[in-house]
Amino acid sequence: MKEKVVVGMSGGVDSSVAACLLKEQGYEVIGVTMQIWQEEALPAEDGCCGLSAVEDARRVAWSLGIPHYVMNFRREFKENVIDYFTREYLCGRTPNPCIACNRYVKWEALLSRAMGLGADYIATGHYARILKLPNGRYAVQNSVTMAKDQTYALYNLTQEQLGRTLMPIGDYTKDEIRRLAEDRGLAVAKKKDSMEICFIPDNDYAGFIERTAGKMPGEGNFVDKDGTVLGRHKGIIHYTVGQRKGLSLAMGHPVFVTKIRPDKNEVVIGENEDVFSDSLVCSDMNWQAAEGLFGREKSVQAKIRYSHPGAPCVITELPDGRVLCRFETPQRAVTPGQAVVFYENDYVIGGGTIL
Repeated sequence: MKEKVVVGMSGGVDSSVAACLLKEQGYEVIGVTMQIWQEEALPAEDGCCGLSAVEDARRVAWSLGIPHYVMNFRREFKENVIDYFTREYLCGRTPNPCIACNRYVKWEALLSRAMGLGADYIATGHYARILKLPNGRYAVQNSVTMAKDQTYALYNLTQEQLGRTLMPIGDYTKDEIRRLAEDRGLAVAKKKDSMEICFIPDNDYAGFIERTAGKMPGEGNFVDKDGTVLGRHKGIIHYTVGQRKGLSLAMGHPVFVTKIRPDKNEVVIGENEDVFSDSLVCSDMNWQAAEGLFGREKSVQAKIRYSHPGAPCVITELPDGRVLCRFETPQRAVTPGQAVVFYENDYVIGGGTIL
């Protein structure tokens, strides 16, 4: 009897090829497109979750001869992604909505629905692989192409989720995936990638928050590290640590956001050297390759944002479960709210939220 897998099909080339490869490998494949857009805020037509994505996914499923369903995940997406995104910005932090979406919508909610269909696995078109280690634990492993690697955004997946997940395109480069799609006649072979946050297609984060949030923090002061007022800002949701552009401060030289103080409605401004940190503390840890550090220090590589190349550091577990990370060399723009993900060799040890 064939094992059954539910593939999250976004209408893009990656998830389409994932479905195709799994069918060729002998699985019983079911395609599911996740309806996550809110009725009052439709995403871009060509985005990863736009209305055209449903038709693209349906056409691919038809060409592969597999069933295709559209499932409503609006409530899960609003509660776990949109509300979280808005809340974090209002608290002066910079969230990563893709990490929240992966953990709570694309995996937790989809996996639950898939099990209801009698599926053995779910699968996605992420550029990553899943490794089962000698200790029996699962970890996300780098894809063969670091140019597209998505392991950073998958650090928060649980052991149960990883054990029931297939990632068939992690062994390929993007060019190879497009060639596979063309060779198999998939209509989305040349479809462009979606780069923006799906529910903010115009990239106007502050405008989105202003439209969706209730009470908004108003204007406040730009201050230096000593508290001296330098000018007025237009609201903390417009700023993030490391930002230089859009400050409208006549300082005579480039200055940067070094900290956001929501309790005082202040944005702290400093010099370039003030944006570098040699350590950070993170909370809300999710361990993959190990269950924790058990009081030991460990030398690892840490990524502090999706585009960060990674930096050597030593991590120590604190008594309250948080983790202290000390870098060999100071890192630029360590940003509260973003994830820090720890790697050993080419797989994820674990990660957490930067405080």
